[in-house]
Amino acid sequence: MSKKERVEVVKNEDEELHGMRHSCAHMLAQAVLEMFPEAKLGIGPTIENGFYYDFELPRTLIPEDLDILQKKMEHIAKQRQTFVRRDEPVDAAIELYKKSGQLFKMEIASDLKDEGETTVSFYENRLPSGELKFVDLCRGGHSENTGKTGAFKLNKIAGAYWRGDEKRPMLQRIYGLCFAQKTELDAYLKMLEEAKKRDHRKIGQELELFTFHENVGPGLPLWLPNGTVLIEELEKLAKETEFHAGYVRVRTPAITKGILYHTSGHLPYYKASMYAPMMIDGEEYYLKPMNCPHHHMCYAAHPKSYRDLPLRYAEYGTCYRYEDSGALFGLMRVRSMQMNDAHIYCTEEQFEQEFISVVEMYLKYFKLFGIEKYVMRLSLHDPAELGKKYVNEPELWIKTEEMVRNAMKKAGVPTVEVPNEAAFYGPKIDVEVWSAIGREFTLATNQIDFAVPKRFGLTYADADGKDKTPLCIHRAPLGTHERFIGFLIEHFGGNFPTWMAPVQVKVLPVSDKFNEYAQEVATELFNKGVRVKVDDSNESLGKKIRAAEMLKTPYMLIVGEKEVAENKVSVRNRKTKEQTPMGVDEFAVSLFEEIKERKL
Repeated sequence: MSKKERVEVVKNEDEELHGMRHSCAHMLAQAVLEMFPEAKLGIGPTIENGFYYDFELPRTLIPEDLDILQKKMEHIAKQRQTFVRRDEPVDAAIELYKKSGQLFKMEIASDLKDEGETTVSFYENRLPSGELKFVDLCRGGHSENTGKTGAFKLNKIAGAYWRGDEKRPMLQRIYGLCFAQKTELDAYLKMLEEAKKRDHRKIGQELELFTFHENVGPGLPLWLPNGTVLIEELEKLAKETEFHAGYVRVRTPAITKGILYHTSGHLPYYKASMYAPMMIDGEEYYLKPMNCPHHHMCYAAHPKSYRDLPLRYAEYGTCYRYEDSGALFGLMRVRSMQMNDAHIYCTEEQFEQEFISVVEMYLKYFKLFGIEKYVMRLSLHDPAELGKKYVNEPELWIKTEEMVRNAMKKAGVPTVEVPNEAAFYGPKIDVEVWSAIGREFTLATNQIDFAVPKRFGLTYADADGKDKTPLCIHRAPLGTHERFIGFLIEHFGGNFPTWMAPVQVKVLPVSDKFNEYAQEVATELFNKGVRVKVDDSNESLGKKIRAAEMLKTPYMLIVGEKEVAENKVSVRNRKTKEQTPMGVDEFAVSLFEEIKERKL
C-alpha cells in the first residue's frame, strides 16, 4: 500500500454506525454503476436511519429495480471489499472527473478548490485480491470492509433537484435503511408498515377530518366538522389549563404593517418564509407569520410595573408562513396554522419558575395523551453566526443559555444540548416526541427572548422606580392544531379518546321498528351534551357495527326488543367489544366521568 493510501477503521460506536451507512451509500453507487455504466453520480450522504444516493440515469427507475440493486449490494457485502482512502491534489480530481464525464463530481471538487482545499480524499472499494471495484470522492468514514455494514435494505425512490435547486437537473434518489443488527432493521420496517396504516392523511380522509383543495391553495387545510371537533376540544383543554395557570387571553389581527416585523427583526431573518407583502394605502402589509410582535403591542398598550409581572398572554392565533411547496406534507407542514401560543413577560428573578412551570405543563400534556417517550433539546447559538443568524449580544447569549440550562436541571428533566439551532433572539427548548408506534415528531417549543422586548421599548417600573426591560418566554406546548392533530391521528391510529372523538356514541337500532326508541335515546344524550348519532339505515346490525368501528366510534348503543321493553341499551365498547345492558342514565354518568377526566 502506498504512503497515500490507508485502510479506514472506525472505533466509536456512533461513528461505527455512521460508517456502516456511509459504506452502504458507496455500495449502492457501485451497484448502480454495474447496472447502468453510463450513470452520473451525485451525492450519497448518511441520514437518520440510513442513507441515500442521487443519480442521473438513462431511464426512470421502477420499484423492481430496488430488488435488483439490493441483491447486487448483498453480493458486494459478501465480497468483503476493503475501503481504502487515497488523497490527491484537488486539480487532479477535477481533471479526472472532467475526463470521465462525471460533471456533478467535478462541480463538487471545483467548489472544494474555491473553498481553499488543495487536496481531496477518495475512497476505493478493493477486493481482497487488490482489484479495484469502485472509487468515490469522499471525506469518510467507512466500515473496515463491505462485510461489516450491518443490515441494510433499499426502500424508496424519489426525485431530487441537484443541490436542491429547481433550476438544476432533476436526479433520481435511492433511499436505503441501515442498522447495526437485523433485529433493529426488522423492528423499524415493522414500524414503517404500521405508520402506513396510521398515516394521518389516509385516516384524515377516512374519518372526514380535513381536506385540501387546489382552488384554496396548497398547504391551506380546510377543517371539516369532525376535524373541527378535535380543534375545539384541544382548544378547550388549553384554555382550561392556561386559565388555572394564570394566563389571560388576547386576540390579534391576521394582517399588519411591515414596520412591525422590521421592529421585531423577523423580516431580516424570516422574510423568505413569509407571504409576499400587499401594498395598501402606499404601505406594505404582511399576513401574520407569528403572534409575538402583536402580543408585544398588547403589552405596550398600558404602562406596567413589577406588580403586573409575570404577565402571561395566550392566543390561538392563526399564522401564515410560505413554506416551500416541496416541503408541504399533509398537516405536518402547512402554510396556515393555528398556534397554541403564549408569551410570558417576567423579571429575571421570575424567569426560572416561569420556565419550569411551562416545562411541567408539557409533562402534564404528555401524560394526558399517553406520550411515554420524549426528549427536550436545548438549542444553543453559534458564536460564529452572531450578527448574521443570531442577534449580536454575546454576553446575553451565554447568560440566558445558562439560565435555561439551570432551569431544566432544577425541573429534573433530561436535556440534550444542540448547537446552532437557537431562535435568532435567544435559546430555546425544542420538544421531540415519539408516537405509540415509535415514530418521532418535532412537537413544540419553549423559548427565551432577551432581545425583542428591548426593540419594542417594552418596560416595567421596578420597585426602585427605574424602568427595566422584561424577559419574554415564547411557548407553545401543543404546537399548532395542524401538526399536533396530525401527530395524534397517527399516535392513536384514529381511535381518539372519548373526550376528543368527533362522534362519541352511535345508537344502532336492530331494525327500523326500533328507530323511534333509538332516536329518543340519542336525543336524551344529545341534550346532555354528548356527540351522538343514530344509524337508521336499512343495513343489518352486523354492518352497522362494522361501519361504526370503521369510524372509530368509542361507544355503540344497540337497541332492540329487549332493550325497549326494559328501557335500557346494550353498550358495546370499542376496545373490549363486550356488550353490557345498562340504563341510559347509568351509561351517561359513566360516560361523563370518562369525558370529564379526559381518560385515555
